[in-house]
Amino acid sequence: MAKAQEQTYKEYRIREEPFYIAVEDEVEIFNAAYEARLPLLLKGPTGCGKTRFIEYMAYMLYPDEEGDDGEAFSQLITVACHEDLTASDLVGRYLLEGEETVWIDGPLTKAVKTGAICYLDEIVEARKDTTVVIHPLADHRRILSIEKRNQVIEAHPDFLMAISYNPGYQSVFKDIKQSTRQRFVSIEFDYPPADIEKEIISHESGMDIEVAADLAKLGEKVRNLKEHGLEEGVSTRLLIYTGQLIAGGVNPLRACQVAITNTITDEKEVQKAIDELVSTVF
Repeated sequence: MAKAQEQTYKEYRIREEPFYIAVEDEVEIFNAAYEARLPLLLKGPTGCGKTRFIEYMAYMLYPDEEGDDGEAFSQLITVACHEDLTASDLVGRYLLEGEETVWIDGPLTKAVKTGAICYLDEIVEARKDTTVVIHPLADHRRILSIEKRNQVIEAHPDFLMAISYNPGYQSVFKDIKQSTRQRFVSIEFDYPPADIEKEIISHESGMDIEVAADLAKLGEKVRNLKEHGLEEGVSTRLLIYTGQLIAGGVNPLRACQVAITNTITDEKEVQKAIDELVSTVF
């Protein structure tokens, strides 16, 4: 496989259940959508658990078994979208191997053929002419057209299309077209409430639950600064990183400074406000 393609996407053979705590009815909605093979759009801020949720659902929905070709089956194929992502990156391309030209399936084609979940992460980062390729897969047709091979592939019965994006980064130039948006069932995510977030922080960082509760409390306070010049609140991911630093012996105040304050903003006044919040918690 070409090196460039290896960097475009990742395949997951999930053998252990990912840690996930449901906040609302997202698991039930996903299960119902999967039964009807309805494509899903996950909306929410950075680091709130969208990717972990899709990994959890892939593990729960797909049995640990071999694929149709006898090889290890990847339940989840994730594509990290970016502005240079082309339709060929998704569908596939002809490549030279020695003196031969061979066709290499892209991640979308592989998922369509094997019946995996294809997860396009941060879909708004991809070029709009690229995302059009998913339209026939995200409606009643469930087909993928490969123009370079003059081929149309019907999706495997188990195939599911899922995409995600952060509404906080919406702009005139980066938004999902209505022709794409209205092909999906949308599940909205946000940072979990403190009682759930402390459980997540404790489990993922190895921190004592009391310290994890303090970090969850700090997360709530920092997110309230969004009205005072902070573009986006601290993510659950960063709170986990902070917990890992503390667990590794870093002073809590310093851990918060390097993993939270210095990370989420460069504005000195906002940094000062965050540091003051940290001091009230620790």
